[in-house]
Amino acid sequence: MTAEAYGAPDAEALVGRFAQLFGALAGNIERVIRGKRENVELAMLCLLSEGHLLLEDVPGVGKTTLARAIAASVDAQWTRIQFTPDLLPSDVTGVSIFNQATSKFEFHPGPIFANIVVADEINRGSPKTQSALLEVMEERRVSVDGRPQPVPRPFMVIATQNPVDMDGTYPLPEAQLDRFLMKISMGYPDHTSEVAVLTGMPSGPAVDHLPKVAGRDDVKNMIDFASRIHVVPPLYDYLVHIVAATRQHPDIRLGASPRASLALLRAVRVRAAAAGRSYVVPEDIKALAPHVIAHRLMLTPEAELRGRTAAELVAEVLGRVPVPQAAGV
Repeated sequence: MTAEAYGAPDAEALVGRFAQLFGALAGNIERVIRGKRENVELAMLCLLSEGHLLLEDVPGVGKTTLARAIAASVDAQWTRIQFTPDLLPSDVTGVSIFNQATSKFEFHPGPIFANIVVADEINRGSPKTQSALLEVMEERRVSVDGRPQPVPRPFMVIATQNPVDMDGTYPLPEAQLDRFLMKISMGYPDHTSEVAVLTGMPSGPAVDHLPKVAGRDDVKNMIDFASRIHVVPPLYDYLVHIVAATRQHPDIRLGASPRASLALLRAVRVRAAAAGRSYVVPEDIKALAPHVIAHRLMLTPEAELRGRTAAELVAEVLGRVPVPQAAGV
């Protein structure tokens, strides 16, 4: 996909190209992530929404492999940061070092300066180091010695974490969770997929050998194109009603912020384009709302004692908010 192609008048043809490339990327990733098509597509939605993805699950279910497969499928610069308790913020962002030859401080960028950054086991890093990601995840720049240093575009953080009740982990604060567009769980593979993984190990494609399907310009053009997908006014209203309902639910202590509304809007536009449509429908919002909103909610202590979950409450909200009947799509 070229920038010139996106300037063509045939919107339907462009949507078709978008959907075709989206499917090619997802299919390429599926060569190493078997039986997880939904998770693969959600991860691609995050990338093309210019959002960040949090993968939470027990060790050994393919969290890091998914992150690496996305990076391998896109011809863009990527780095991996292994979070440990002794990792320092400067190990992530970079540091200014005095150059005796020039008598000046020179900035040496850290691994955060890449198109795709894999933050492996992010909740094993200390809260101080975790906070080093707050600025760059929201503003796409890092301030070092009072000077802003922009990161390249596209930019995406794919963070993996083990459940917070495991030893040696630090729960992510609400401010950081809110910066992730989606939080998904890999889950265990089904029997057939796990057998396929075992039988394909000797000859199957390793992550490092996955072919490049798209370049960074392709990704940037897809991002720009998706931002122009049509949304009719009733769907803006529907989306805001869903987010606002989380702030009024008696079992929710802290509802979703306006950042959640913006994130959901970006994601549903990409989902529509990936489906070959030049417009958003209510089903796009209903399908993505649980993945975009649930991890941003804080439940009341009483709701937690009753065993309620954020996913259940989002489903409850979706059931209560009326769907626009005449959306004009």
